[in-house]
Amino acid sequence: MQEFGASEKFRACIGIFGARNAGKSSLFNALSAQKAALVSDTPGTTTDPVKKTMEILPLGPITLIDTPGIDDEGELGRERVRRAEEMQKRCDAAILCLAGKREAGAAEEQLFRALAAQGIPLLAVITKAEALTETERAESVTYVSELLTRCGAKVKDIYLCSAVSGEGIEEVKTAIGMLPRKAEKKALLMDLVALGDTVVLVCPQDESAPRGRLILPQQMAVRELLDGGAFPFLCQPEGLPALLSALREPPALIITDSQAFAEVAACIPAEQPLSSFSMLLARQSGVLEEALKGAEAIQKLEEGAAVLISEGCTHKRQCKDIGTVKLPKLLEKAAGKKLRFYFSSGHEFPEDLREKEIRLVVHCGACMLGDTELLSRFQESRTAEIPITNYGVALAAMQGILPRAAVPLLKEKRFRDSVEVYL
Repeated sequence: MQEFGASEKFRACIGIFGARNAGKSSLFNALSAQKAALVSDTPGTTTDPVKKTMEILPLGPITLIDTPGIDDEGELGRERVRRAEEMQKRCDAAILCLAGKREAGAAEEQLFRALAAQGIPLLAVITKAEALTETERAESVTYVSELLTRCGAKVKDIYLCSAVSGEGIEEVKTAIGMLPRKAEKKALLMDLVALGDTVVLVCPQDESAPRGRLILPQQMAVRELLDGGAFPFLCQPEGLPALLSALREPPALIITDSQAFAEVAACIPAEQPLSSFSMLLARQSGVLEEALKGAEAIQKLEEGAAVLISEGCTHKRQCKDIGTVKLPKLLEKAAGKKLRFYFSSGHEFPEDLREKEIRLVVHCGACMLGDTELLSRFQESRTAEIPITNYGVALAAMQGILPRAAVPLLKEKRFRDSVEVYL
């Protein structure tokens, strides 16, 4: 079972969506067994998404999110709606809330259609069931079933719930627990090496590294190698030659922080398999192929072209920060042009990439984001017809070692054939 941590990578994000006064906050409190969300009969009480990390077995750890009403009005209301829409991009599953006796409005229908199109699991809940007669209950279930069918939403069951009496709450929890486990995803690297293999992880510990701990991709690699029966050896770039000399056999794979690509590649044999944590994350999330293709755009950037550099985490910038300092310099050097740069961090990402005339998006490894949110960003770039790549791929491409860094990750012949043109 995955432990709770700062990353959403292994926690399923489940959003509760609906109109104002649909009973979302009451349901949120009932499911979490805490009064975490403010509840009131006043429309628009929930102004910001409210999150609660909890565990529902057998699914495991989740982040439950209460969202503002999708039908809010006025200038402030539109901002609340925007925040609710942002949550849609992060959710791995959604709970659709409709209050009993109330028909859905246009905003709700649009929301349900959008969530259905997203292809995530959906649960439907009719709230405030304590106020419904038996006849009204049956009519509400029929109405909601027809509504969801009209919106293209595939929902197996419709739950009648009451935050007052507790009716249906345990049934909804059980349904959440039966959702697909997010942790059952492609391996980070254990499918690239075998039982008993030695893997070297190069982990720079400079001023940008967190004090007293490894960054999440490094932790993930160590944990998976230990669980898989391989042997991880860790070192800093300057210690790599000594470590390799101490090993009886060359390691099956060397994984490095992308910033140390050139330094590491220069001190190991050309035949030694090498890649980066960022590229492993791209492969695991299913965006490596697109990131490889997107790297082609670096040398095609024109004078003054706009580049968006996006990081999934937020941290205090250092003088040698990778995103705001090192990458811009390397991109301008590789393109041979003066470029314009935009930056985003955390859950921020431009709503319309075309508005700023972005010509390339360079995204981090996204270890602090859920896959749903990362994939939505790649989809937005694809829709806008703007190339997108990631830190590791871009750095490998700009330092002339992309083929070498990508080949160890392409063990599946189908995948290798589909991307070899980019190498």
